[in-house]
Amino acid sequence: MKPRTLFRCTFIFGLAIVSGRSQSNPAAAGPASEIPHLQKHGMATQLIVDGKPYLARAGELSNNGATSVEYMAPLWHNFVEAKLNTVLAGVSWAQVEPQEGKFDFSVLDGIIRDARSHNLRLVLLWFASYKNGSSSYPPDWLKRDFERFPRVQVSGGKSIEMLSPFSVSNRDADARAFAALMRHVKEVDGRAHTVIMIQVENEVGMPSDSRDRSPVANQAFEGPAPRELMDYLQAHKDALIPELRQVWQAAGFKTAGTWQEVFGKGVATDEIFMGWSLARYVGRVAEAGKAEYPLPMYMNVWTYGFEPVLASGAPMPDLMDVWRAGAPRIDMYSPDNAKNFVVMLEKYTQSGNPLFIPEEAPGVEGAARSLYAFGRHDAIGYSRMSGGVDRLETPDKDLIGSYDLIQQLTPLILRHQGDGTMSAVLLGPGDPPQKVRVGNYTFEATFLGAHRVGPSETAPETPARAGAIFIAVGPDEFFAAGNGVTVTFAPNTPGPPLAGLATVEEGTFVDGRWVPRRRLAGDDTIEGDCLQLRWPLGSKVPLWAQRRSAEGIQHFTLYRYR
Repeated sequence: MKPRTLFRCTFIFGLAIVSGRSQSNPAAAGPASEIPHLQKHGMATQLIVDGKPYLARAGELSNNGATSVEYMAPLWHNFVEAKLNTVLAGVSWAQVEPQEGKFDFSVLDGIIRDARSHNLRLVLLWFASYKNGSSSYPPDWLKRDFERFPRVQVSGGKSIEMLSPFSVSNRDADARAFAALMRHVKEVDGRAHTVIMIQVENEVGMPSDSRDRSPVANQAFEGPAPRELMDYLQAHKDALIPELRQVWQAAGFKTAGTWQEVFGKGVATDEIFMGWSLARYVGRVAEAGKAEYPLPMYMNVWTYGFEPVLASGAPMPDLMDVWRAGAPRIDMYSPDNAKNFVVMLEKYTQSGNPLFIPEEAPGVEGAARSLYAFGRHDAIGYSRMSGGVDRLETPDKDLIGSYDLIQQLTPLILRHQGDGTMSAVLLGPGDPPQKVRVGNYTFEATFLGAHRVGPSETAPETPARAGAIFIAVGPDEFFAAGNGVTVTFAPNTPGPPLAGLATVEEGTFVDGRWVPRRRLAGDDTIEGDCLQLRWPLGSKVPLWAQRRSAEGIQHFTLYRYR
């Protein structure tokens, strides 16, 4: 990059995508047999809904938002206005099975009906045995019968409000209820496909201690490591996630013995033990549900930090292989609210794990992260949470902007997933320039932040995060969208060594068709040095400046010279 380019180039982006009918209209369903499912597309995995790939622009409700049809009634329109096509809604075990063996799905039916009437899809979250390391959602009849439905114990023999994963009674009660739920969803939605995925439990893991220390758990811990787990480890020895392999290797790659003989003494072994125990429990629940209606199923994961005591046994990256061995009917593991988003996405796309992000940040941070997830890691969906989209007092304009762009770009994103012609960047103010390969060129992106929009205007505050997505649609032809970055280009194939901007135009997609607006050169491309797509951020930017800003998507071509 030329020195003046580093100094002068700037790039601030918006967001948008066009979707087909399967993206927006649950009533336009395909054959009953063609239920939503996951399917490979090149190196990526896509969610197929009504026979077409689907990108979820989602928002998650507050924990108990979907327990009242009346509460939700005035909110559906807001979700549509916010550019959502998918809503994540909790289903409370206590609400649907108020008496043992007697089910009431009337509220759920109303939620499905109202989502469908607004052309929204649903992802149902099964709040049952486990929710954030606790058991607050089981029915009262189960909670009160602690002899039949025992709890976990921590050091000192103290019980905590968490159902023991070593109890067959606990597991089978949950599995029967989940099977009833899935059977009912098939009955009321098996053709319309309003419900497209299921989250099994919520942020599973044991708080307060590294493992269950009840007598039955201690007996299991002192016994042999299960044959099923050892068979899996041996069959996948060379492809295991490195952290797990290192623990096993340090203990000598033993193929039989007690937990401590196979994995050594320490917290890591406690975590593996709890991971297996929880996986077998949740895996049985998932198996019972899939036997009724095999929608894609995932688990969301506590990723606030890597401390094992926070959620011991959770399917964090180092335990994903343990969970795959113990719960083979779970289709994917999905990170929540990642502190280090870039690192977590790298870890949660290991070994072919499909990426779905169920709970993420709002605002500018969320807008940039959503672009990065779709462009860099072929995500099948991204969902804002942060308290619940039903509780927003004011619209999240930044994330709405990004969802608008993703909506416009959806056909391109889906077409280019998994083929190496799409990438993205995510940058903070202090980050060095980031290089990504997009087709025949290497793009170098630099954080820009906000900018002054007029000679007498005060520049808006610099945002904490910037991001952009790039898609190669031909050897020298691209689309780009994002905010807060500057981009320069270099060839990565044989030929003339330099690259320049040829044609640059801003515009939008309307019903899948590109509609160009201004054609850019000169000051708007820094005399052809770099791509700029300015999207003013912050309330200090006047309306006239917003109108003059770029549309959010740029279509451009490159040429090579020496």
